[in-house]
Amino acid sequence: MILLFPGISFAICLILTPLVRQIALKKGWMARPAEDRWHNKPTALFGGIAIYLAAAIPLFAISDFSATLLPLTDPAKTSVPSSFAPVLCIGITLMFLLGFVDDAIRLKPQSKLLGQILVASLIAFLGFRLQWVTSLTLDTLMTIFWIVGITNAFNLLDNMDGLCAGTGTIAAVFLAVILSGSSPEYALCAAILAGSSSAFLVYNFNPASIFMGDCGSLMIGFGISLLSLGLSGMNAGNFMASVAVPVMIAMVPILDTTMVTLVRLLSGRKASTGGKDHTSHRLVLMGFSEKKAVMFLYGVGMVSGTAALFVSRSDTFTSPSVIIPVILSILLMGIYLSQLRVYPEKEFSVLRGRTFTPILVELTYKKQIVLVILDFCLIAFSYYLSYRLRFDSSQFPYYFKVFLKSLPVVIACKLISFFLMGVYRGIWGYLSSNDVAVYLKASTLASFLSITAVTFAYRFEDFSKGIFIVDWFITTGAILGTRGFFRLTGDAMKRKALSGEQILIYGAGRGGEILLREILHNKRLKIKPVGFIDDDPLKTGKKLQGYSVLGTFDNLQALVQQKSVTSLLISFRENDPGRLKAIRAFCTQHNLGLKQFSIHINSVDLDEP
Repeated sequence: MILLFPGISFAICLILTPLVRQIALKKGWMARPAEDRWHNKPTALFGGIAIYLAAAIPLFAISDFSATLLPLTDPAKTSVPSSFAPVLCIGITLMFLLGFVDDAIRLKPQSKLLGQILVASLIAFLGFRLQWVTSLTLDTLMTIFWIVGITNAFNLLDNMDGLCAGTGTIAAVFLAVILSGSSPEYALCAAILAGSSSAFLVYNFNPASIFMGDCGSLMIGFGISLLSLGLSGMNAGNFMASVAVPVMIAMVPILDTTMVTLVRLLSGRKASTGGKDHTSHRLVLMGFSEKKAVMFLYGVGMVSGTAALFVSRSDTFTSPSVIIPVILSILLMGIYLSQLRVYPEKEFSVLRGRTFTPILVELTYKKQIVLVILDFCLIAFSYYLSYRLRFDSSQFPYYFKVFLKSLPVVIACKLISFFLMGVYRGIWGYLSSNDVAVYLKASTLASFLSITAVTFAYRFEDFSKGIFIVDWFITTGAILGTRGFFRLTGDAMKRKALSGEQILIYGAGRGGEILLREILHNKRLKIKPVGFIDDDPLKTGKKLQGYSVLGTFDNLQALVQQKSVTSLLISFRENDPGRLKAIRAFCTQHNLGLKQFSIHINSVDLDEP
């Protein structure tokens, strides 16, 4: 059944989607380009009809509605447990109808929200809840908020070809795997939803021939939110895991919705208004193609889903070792993306002009503050992970108390050491060999200072020397890794964002390296290098700062045609008049521009007014 019904769902959607597209084209059901929409050509709408039917038909076949409908006809029977499949079938039907009406006549946001709350309330009435708290009232409210929130998050995520359908498929697959051991019915329903959404992706991936519309995105989001309720009983006694697993399953839509909502509200724009400021759009702004932006978010969903799978099968003490780095990485990514300028108005305009505006400026532009906060988290996590690696499950509960009492001391010692050694005097985004030496010295001093403080405070009782050795390796690796990541991703994004005339750099030496750095950091040049050529044939095939040495001067004619080069840029000072004459003649013959890079240090006349 775990293969049969998802296969049926996949086949139904695969067959129905082209039929729905033909009907949409004939009836004029089209999504037309608009200022606040990403697509730039009319595209068939209502693909959600195929997704719904592909999921609803198998669900209807496996559902027993008698026990589910009993509480509706006889309120005294509300204690009768409901089967999940019919509840999911009823829920996605109601949500599909709500989305269909919205696609057809454009409901007001408040009307659509009211409909979602009513459907979520029905689910809570039938006995399905998050079970995060013991209070029934609070748990019911949290369940309704979760269902409505995740449903809308997927609705907002439907902003680029294949993003909602692909992210929904990934989430449903991980839910099916996680729930397969404890809740086979939930797992089967998740697999059916994955089958329908993955089949639609065949037609919806870039370039999309049909859009799902709200009737599809609301249904997928509702299905994921309802399926995640099946995770509630899996991690009894582990509150962190019971919350983290469903959150990590839906990490991509949660990240997108949270970032877009906060940035819009703080920038004086309505959260409900459409726009081109979603996570996927910001990735394109950084230099990703549409396909690569969507694939990147698929990757985030897979990593987060894998982490959720690990946490669902881990104990209370092991879960933080995965939850913390995943949440921290997503948070840093969200902060970075939110700073990209999308609209001409000033970001965070609502906060500007207030008494705390200087604090906002400090937090935004003095990025060392962010580094201090990041290091605080890395130090705490590294120290925790050292204990988790050093002691097995039977010993760890005892030594966890030792960890807790010494953690404040270790954090204080390490942050003081980092400050004294100049870790926070460097410039954000740059990492040199001198910086690496500073980090190594700072981490070493931090470990020695931590050992000294622990010995003084606790006489080193119940502590292990091995803990501090492991902690040194993890902390040093984390500090160097994050700084290196900032440097590498910064350079990579600058390369992707380069635009302008296609040029070949002549000379892959020291001058070529300096020139390339200037091009990457100076957008005003409007130059996009495609690679190097060099007179030394031994350099051919090698790379300089990520750009290949494509050949020598003898290969230039073929490279100009192959790479659509418009100019040649000399990176060295040419002392051979014959060589420079040959270069000029070649550029003249092939209608190429010729530029030369040089560095001059000129004296300034102090007497000149």
